[in-house]
Amino acid sequence: LPYTWKQTLQDVDISIPVPKGTRARDLDIVIKKTQFKVGLKGKEPIVEGELCQAIKVDDSTWTVEDQKEVLVHLEKSNQMQWWENVVKGAPKINTQKIQPENSQLSDLDGETRAMVEKMMFDQRQKAMGKPDSDTLKKEEMFAKFKQQHPEMDFSNAKFSTE
Repeated sequence: LPYTWKQTLQDVDISIPVPKGTRARDLDIVIKKTQFKVGLKGKEPIVEGELCQAIKVDDSTWTVEDQKEVLVHLEKSNQMQWWENVVKGAPKINTQKIQPENSQLSDLDGETRAMVEKMMFDQRQKAMGKPDSDTLKKEEMFAKFKQQHPEMDFSNAKFSTE
């Protein structure tokens, strides 16, 4: 391939080497919803074809880096799908072997984030042989109940945490 590329579920970044000294005005670049072309004006395109999947044209950009490479950023329309190639007909990659980057907790909505944080806390507690959050909550409620009822004797009481 005359270019290298990488992707996340949201976007595709393509790096295309061009002759040293290349400026933006020397380039012929077309980015459409399903079409893609990069080349030097008056010459055969370096890359041209139908995109593997549709993109969001308004969120896609390109720049010339150090006058020797074109960096193209394509924002995917379907942000839940890995691309097998950039343009149809190019060699395909095995999307089953893609290892997605770890997402940040801050990427999650509040409810999902709280649930994941609770699961992570419970996992750490379990690894240390300590009670999980549900057990801690029950123990806390029982301690409050004992405080509210000092007249009751719980010395022989047996409790299950299951």
